Amino acid sequence: MVIANNRSEFGRQLPIHNQLLPHFAVIFTEKLGFRVMTDQPFGDQRWIELGIPGAESGLALFTPKGHEDRIGGFQPISFWTDDVFATAKILKSKGVEFAVEPKKEPWGSTSIFKDVDGNQFVLSSK
Repeated sequence: MVIANNRSEFGRQLPIHNQLLPHFAVIFTEKLGFRVMTDQPFGDQRWIELGIPGAESGLALFTPKGHEDRIGGFQPISFWTDDVFATAKILKSKGVEFAVEPKKEPWGSTSIFKDVDGNQFVLSSK
């Protein structure tokens, strides 16, 4: 299974509740297969950068002060996979929750999964 965010060579920032960082580590590393590239103190928070399997881009788990209202909603981050239905089945078996079940569209297949903060991400076919 390859989940990749190949729309950009640059990393994206994901707003999260700092107290939930241990839960995010489990979701993104054990369930989604990301790897921790950086984990260090950053003021009163932590700065965690995750490498995405099969991609040059990454994801930073960090919320700048004043951006807390962005936590828990739809995120402008898409993950591509060759088979949305098969990938969703694997992720569900690992406990990942889906807000929208996989479905076929005229342009391909798609679904939406959630993290522990309720952030939602698109999983779509290439």
